[in-house]
Amino acid sequence: MRTAAIHLHHRKRSLSAKDPYPHPDPRIQFLDKLILVVAVVFPLSTLPQIYAVWFYHNAGGVSLLTWSLYFFMTVPLLIYGIVHKEKPLIIMYILWLLVYTGVITGVLMYG
Repeated sequence: MRTAAIHLHHRKRSLSAKDPYPHPDPRIQFLDKLILVVAVVFPLSTLPQIYAVWFYHNAGGVSLLTWSLYFFMTVPLLIYGIVHKEKPLIIMYILWLLVYTGVITGVLMYG
């Protein structure tokens, strides 16, 4: 019983303890900044797909089911980011939802 109590104490401590921000290690500071950049640039990598659908008014070969699943599977990931107050995740998943909405709307209009 005592080991269970010790384990629970360590678990509570590890869940509540956070690394300082900005982190004192320059490598981790760099990683933190890099992740913020990736959180914005990664969803923007889909802009060519959106451009192709909207500019050419042709969604041939673009799967509504696939993009809809991407959208719906992103919702719990966004909620996870919000619950854990992870700014890069929140930014990235909001951007992904906007991107998916653009593709899905284009497929519905031009597919």
